[in-house]
Amino acid sequence: MKKYSIESIRNIALVGHGGTGKTSLAEALLYTSGAISRLGRVDDGTSTGDFDPEEIQRKISINASVLPCEWKSTKINLIDTPGYPDFIGDVIGSMRAVEAALIVVDGSGSIDVGAETGWDLATEAGITKLFFVNKLEKENMDFYRTLEALRQRFGTSVAPLQLPIGAEDRFVGVVDLLTHKAYRWENGKVAPTEIPADMADQISKMREELIESVAEMDDALMEKYFDQGTLTDEEVASGLEMGLRAGKVVPVLCGSAMKMVGVDTLLDFIVASVPSPATAQSVVGKSPSGAEEKRVPGDPFCALVFKTMADPYVGKLTYFRVFSGSIKSDSHVYNANKGREERVGQVYFVLGKTQEGCPEVGAGDIGAVAKLQETVTGDTLCDKARPIILPPIKFPEPVHSLAVKAKTKADEDKLGPALQKLAEEDPTFHTIRDPDTGQTLLSGLGETQVDIMVERLKRKFGVEVETETPKVAYRETITMPAEAQGRHKKQTGGRGQFGDCWIRLEPLPRGAGYEFVDQIVGGAIPRQFIPSVDKGIREAMTSGIVAGYPVVDVRATCYDGSFHTVDSSDLAFQLAGRLAFRAAAEKAGPVLLEPIMDLEVVVPEEFMGDVIGDLNAKRGRVAGMEPLGGGRQKIRAQVPQAEILRYSIDLRSIARGRGKFTAQFSHYEEVPAHVAQTIIAQAEKARKEE
Repeated sequence: MKKYSIESIRNIALVGHGGTGKTSLAEALLYTSGAISRLGRVDDGTSTGDFDPEEIQRKISINASVLPCEWKSTKINLIDTPGYPDFIGDVIGSMRAVEAALIVVDGSGSIDVGAETGWDLATEAGITKLFFVNKLEKENMDFYRTLEALRQRFGTSVAPLQLPIGAEDRFVGVVDLLTHKAYRWENGKVAPTEIPADMADQISKMREELIESVAEMDDALMEKYFDQGTLTDEEVASGLEMGLRAGKVVPVLCGSAMKMVGVDTLLDFIVASVPSPATAQSVVGKSPSGAEEKRVPGDPFCALVFKTMADPYVGKLTYFRVFSGSIKSDSHVYNANKGREERVGQVYFVLGKTQEGCPEVGAGDIGAVAKLQETVTGDTLCDKARPIILPPIKFPEPVHSLAVKAKTKADEDKLGPALQKLAEEDPTFHTIRDPDTGQTLLSGLGETQVDIMVERLKRKFGVEVETETPKVAYRETITMPAEAQGRHKKQTGGRGQFGDCWIRLEPLPRGAGYEFVDQIVGGAIPRQFIPSVDKGIREAMTSGIVAGYPVVDVRATCYDGSFHTVDSSDLAFQLAGRLAFRAAAEKAGPVLLEPIMDLEVVVPEEFMGDVIGDLNAKRGRVAGMEPLGGGRQKIRAQVPQAEILRYSIDLRSIARGRGKFTAQFSHYEEVPAHVAQTIIAQAEKARKEE
């Protein structure tokens, strides 16, 4: 692919809910522009954007795909993003690489959560937004009902630029309100046509509304509109461009990716009206010392890594957006985040799964490079002489976990490195070894994402694992003081073993841990053996007497004992300490403790009652509610961890995908007796099975 000037580049992300036809629309755009010679289909597993085996199998987009094409001497870098919420990390990363977001909705008249998420992320990124109403050829699709729903949800800035000719199976073309021209498609070919007579009044009304909207973008346009009552097509286009950049006008286009209707006019609009990288403001970052740094396209090289992917042929593939300067093949770049220089081999332009080598990637463009050693998603690559660190990409924290264990010893040896590589690909996927339960946990944004990571372990790295629900790190403690003797005496014919101690156990405040007190006087136990009693107590505390969980928040006081001048030893007093602890703990009212989580849930107001009811059913305590604006509420609650191990699934069902939450450990609390009985029975069963 040839090199383009920064003014001749457009970067645009296709976002929206799963099933609205983003990938099919991207395929239609590629085919119409000549970037591909054969039109693929998602259902057949032949689309250019969905090439991962899991995408082909599930018929959903899992990864963001870079899909460049050329239209009227302009390079358009399309990024087809996933619509399923588990893979929102790729959507967030892509927003940092583009100047515009094309939010794809279908014509059903309902606004899905994916459209809302795309709108919010684009607004947060400060980029241009536009809508494309897709699938108008299908039954029960209504453009005008969908337009009204968009306006109700996103406000009066939503303005139609096109109206459909016909509906459902009679949908054949569009009327462009900007140019007052009509277009009809037959067999994928577009041709000008007459505006239908029965649409004249509606077109006139909506064109007038559009002119009023764009006139507000500029005082001169407003004055001319008042004087003359209208504006020329060129003036409307100019006002629209200003409104697009300011976010005050969000245009709505329409069509059908399957019938190839509206695809040409969408490409025309992207070229004519979507801002190029040249119009964007300078990017702002910081120097390694913390001072503010700015870059404009003509400055030394600076690029942001917005995605990392393991390619089966070229290894780790790093996708980047160049903001200034250029990156050349067979060169060196500086990773400002890591403070390390990276060797660059061949740089590529990427089209789905294919890479095309090129001499360099210039300012405003998107490219990729293979086999960078230190660089991960979110890092800044730059000129070592002018280092800059761009703001990091803020990814959501994982909320759903699954425990895994290797099936064989060979799998166990490969598991760690494989998980590390998967985590490098997806910043929303984390893996840790839980020190409390000893389990390896895979954590992501939802059940589907974690399941796919398990599939990738087998397919990409040949690692087979067994999965299970994560264990809860229960604890045990005591509720009252108690005393007991621990006496270990053993005679084997030679030198025997003798250790004898008395200890007093007392409960400590929650979170205080363990405390050992030495109150031995008169040499009842020799000084050198007192640490052995402490060690024996600590060992006994690792597996409590209620359900085998560690004991916490206890003070143990050793106040008496006896010894034998020959048979007493370090080991004997360790065993005596263990016996004393277990005997005293049984009399000290032992109880089970469970971890309590601080939970924050953000949902639309209409789901508040259902969410609070569900939290109450989960033994949660609602601590407060806070309005966030936009019809959303934040609910703060404390809930036992055991009740929210699958909360990402529960909340998605209750709030229809419109809720999100965070959970952090708060403290331990005593488990209610009826719940404790079940936990103790399960622990007993697990011990017998072992």
